[in-house]
Amino acid sequence: MGKQKTKKYAVMKRMISLKDHRIKPQDRAKEKVKKKKDPSALKVTEVTKYPSCLFFQYNTQLGPPYHILVDTNFINFSIKAKLDIVQSMMDCLYAKCIPYITDCVMAEIEKLGMKYRVALRIAKDPRFERLPCSHSGTYADDCLVQRVTQHKCYILATVDRDLKRRVRKIPGVPIMYISNHRYNIERMPDDYGAPRF
Repeated sequence: MGKQKTKKYAVMKRMISLKDHRIKPQDRAKEKVKKKKDPSALKVTEVTKYPSCLFFQYNTQLGPPYHILVDTNFINFSIKAKLDIVQSMMDCLYAKCIPYITDCVMAEIEKLGMKYRVALRIAKDPRFERLPCSHSGTYADDCLVQRVTQHKCYILATVDRDLKRRVRKIPGVPIMYISNHRYNIERMPDDYGAPRF
């Protein structure tokens, strides 16, 4: 009995190299000419720019009255925990707080439908300041990250893990979250923003 030939899966056809002598000269790949580096030329390296409001890890733009950007799920979890948003923020920070809600977050709450009508009513509260969005699309996470990156005067209120992970990479932005039926501010890491020697 002869050996049975097994079929090989995911095998690509062999291709001729573009430098092969069997290909017409005009179709062949041209050999790259290595440019010699000029030793007298200036070396340009890009240094990350830090905003002027940051003094090491201390953000000078944060101060009362605090401006707090609110995310969709933060409102929903506050309702579940039976917390009054503005009052709980003041209890957490011991100062006047102004909650801000972007058009994207508002659109996201409206899309959730009748189940989240209480959240929509809270978001339309006159104590909440509305921030208009100039970009296209209604993805709230990108909008909040972009706004927090541009202006360092905001505290971001969210319960979303992915959003928290993204915002932690931005220096000088505190995160407000819910734990044990009250609001807390995430502690900044100790080595955060300190210069390396």
